Formats: sequence, structure tokens, C-alpha cells
Amino acid sequence: MKIIVPMAGRGSRLRPHSLTVPKPLIPVAGQPIVHRLVKDIAKVLKQPIEEVAFVLGDPAWFGDDVVESLTQLAQDLGAKASIYRQDKPLGTGHAIMSAKPSLSGPAVIAYADTLIRAEFDLDPTADSVIWTKQVENPEAYGVVKLNDKEEIVELVEKPETFVSDQAVIGIYYFKDVAVLKNKLQEVLDENVMNGGEYQINDGIKRMMADGKIFKTGTVDEWMDCGNKAITVETNGKMLDFLKADGEEQLVANSVTLENAKIIEPCFVGENVVLKNTTVGPHVSIGNGTIIEDSTVKNSLIQTNTSIKNANLDNAMIGNNVKFNGKFTSISIGDYSVLE
Repeated sequence: MKIIVPMAGRGSRLRPHSLTVPKPLIPVAGQPIVHRLVKDIAKVLKQPIEEVAFVLGDPAWFGDDVVESLTQLAQDLGAKASIYRQDKPLGTGHAIMSAKPSLSGPAVIAYADTLIRAEFDLDPTADSVIWTKQVENPEAYGVVKLNDKEEIVELVEKPETFVSDQAVIGIYYFKDVAVLKNKLQEVLDENVMNGGEYQINDGIKRMMADGKIFKTGTVDEWMDCGNKAITVETNGKMLDFLKADGEEQLVANSVTLENAKIIEPCFVGENVVLKNTTVGPHVSIGNGTIIEDSTVKNSLIQTNTSIKNANLDNAMIGNNVKFNGKFTSISIGDYSVLE
């Protein structure tokens, strides 16, 4: 089994946090989004992973440190890491085809801005499985249309009239991904574009026209990381899951507490110092951060940051930040928000 992960975009909706760090590498509950996604998919598949292929953008943005991190992620799963570059942002289909040498055999394709919790077996009768989640407002999503055999017969983007309440979440399984590759090559050769981009859906629709069987794989939880508010919410949900699982140590042994309290669930990284502070619930704090005289809940704070005299709720703070709730002098860059 292979996992193909297109992750070339920077993530403009998550600015300013994605100005210096690619969105898929922003940590949620202590690990980068893409790391958690790939590990969770591997767990769901319940079979050895042969290769993980990552499609990255500009090397100036996705540099050697990113390549090293992703290579280690694949190796930790006992898999080969393949790194590809998408030279232009020309859509999902174009991103997948940037990994053309890896597009053979059984594979999962997953976009690296979402997290899942799921437990199921792949349907052996299906040529492809499209992961979906039941939603209350299907008109805001791309949804699948099913026939009486529970097979997917159509993909409908943001339907104005009800088609189904099963939204496509951006994770796909193909029994032989080479079939999709061939169809996407046709899309590229014929210059079939939607919104100025080559889309995976155009390849999938051609597979359906050839009679390939598509089934749904439903997930228990679909957690987006598209913007600040929903990323903070996802961080909280993931912390709840991790505490219930009991498989990860969430508070490092090197944490220093001085008249401080941690209300679970929280992730607190290495060499964090908490003084006269209450943290939690649902807070993630990166390595080397110091928080003094503060109360923090429902928040995500990254590494080597200093926070003093703060009362934070629903906050997302990046790396190497200095924040004092009693500030009188401010230096704030582009896209920053204080509310």
C-alpha cells in the first residue's frame, strides 16, 4: 500500500501562522498536521505501508528541513519516502500527477489539511473508496450521489438541491492508482480545467464512466485545519482523543511547574516553564515556551514563545513570539490579529 500526500499549498486562510511554516507542518496536539494524518491513515488501513509520496511546492518554502522531517515520518512507518515537486499551483489533479512515478498499485491519496478518526475495513469489491462524513449543511460541500447498491455514481460540488448529506473530505483509496493516473493524463492532455485548475474529480468521473465501482468509507470524525478558529477546535478534539487512547505521553517530563496547574487534556512539550499559571483544558504548548502569571485554555501555542500577564481563550500563537498582556509597545507584522 502507498500513501500519496499532496501538500504544495501554503495555506492563505491560516495566516499569519502559515507565512513562515507550511500549513501541513503546523502542530496540532504536539505533532504536525501531516504527521498525524499519515499515521492515522496507516492505522486505519491495517496493512504495511510500502511508500509515502509527498508532493511539495517551491523548495524555498518546503526546504531541506521539511524533506528531512517527512522522510523520517515515512521511515517510522517502515516505508520508503518519495519527494516530488509541483512546479505550479495548477490544482489537485496536477499535484497528484506530479508524483507520477509512484502512481501504481493500491494507494491512498490524502490532502494534508485535515485529520480523521475512523475504524473500518476497505471494501474488496470496490475499485475505489472515497472517504465521506455526514454533514448538516451539504450545500456547502462537495457530496457523493449513491445508487441503490450504495455505490457512488456522481460527485456534486455544493448542490443547490439535496443530493446527499455525505461530504467528500479529501481522502481516497484506489485499488490500482495507475487507473486514475491514466485518466488524469487524459485530463492534462485535453487541457480540461475547472476554475483554471486540473481537478482530481475529472479523473474520477472518467473512471466512473468506464464502470469502475466507487464506494464510501465513512469517518467518525473529520477535523479540518483550514483557519485559525477551526484549527484551535481541532486541537481540542485531538487532545480529547489522545487522552482517551492513552497511547501518547502528552506532558513532557522536562516541564517545570512553579505554582502552576495543568488541567487535562493538554499537550506540553519539552522544557516548557509554567510560573504562577493555569493551563488547560485543551491547550497545546510547544517546546521551550515560558508562560508566567497567566491563564490559558482552548489554545495552541508553538515553540520558544514567552507569554506573561495573559488571559487567553481560543488563541493561536506562533513560534518565537513575545506576548505581554500589559503591553504598551507593540510590533506586529502582516496578517496579525488581536481581538
